[in-house]
Amino acid sequence: MTELNSAELIKLFNDQFQQSENTILVRGDDEPIYLPADEQHPHHRVIFAHGFFASAMHEIAHWCVAGEARRQLVDFGYWYKPDGRTADEQAEFERVEIKPQAMEWIFSQSAGHRFVFSADNLSSGIGASDSFKHNVRQQVMEYLANGLPGRAQRWSDALRAYYRTPALGPELFSLQGR
Repeated sequence: MTELNSAELIKLFNDQFQQSENTILVRGDDEPIYLPADEQHPHHRVIFAHGFFASAMHEIAHWCVAGEARRQLVDFGYWYKPDGRTADEQAEFERVEIKPQAMEWIFSQSAGHRFVFSADNLSSGIGASDSFKHNVRQQVMEYLANGLPGRAQRWSDALRAYYRTPALGPELFSLQGR
């Protein structure tokens, strides 16, 4: 896998989307968040946590899933319950995370970076379920067969070109060892 840094990722994202989507990628010092443009900030901002490459990929995936109306809302107007969710809340989290994590997996492979499923619920001891992993992989297979949505495809293509990774195929997305 390639050694990756967030400065390269920020430049690559901003080169792709600052003009066309009025959106920039920003390294944050705290929790990740999406903030639409406002009086003080002319660009929408995808803010990722602490310079972590995986956080950037995850937040970009959420941005790629969000439609035009949701991209006008703070954090896309999505429900989010922080660490410490119950089993029922975790099941809902997994339901809404299938597409973003499938895109994140594709983006990670496009950059030659290892993908790790995120249950985002460390204190409860509830990790990503086997069914969640299976559902994410199934969504990846659908994207590979039918294509990614526009912005997601552009991002995957930009990553593959920049990091010189091979074409993506089903063999790159195995649940073995995950």
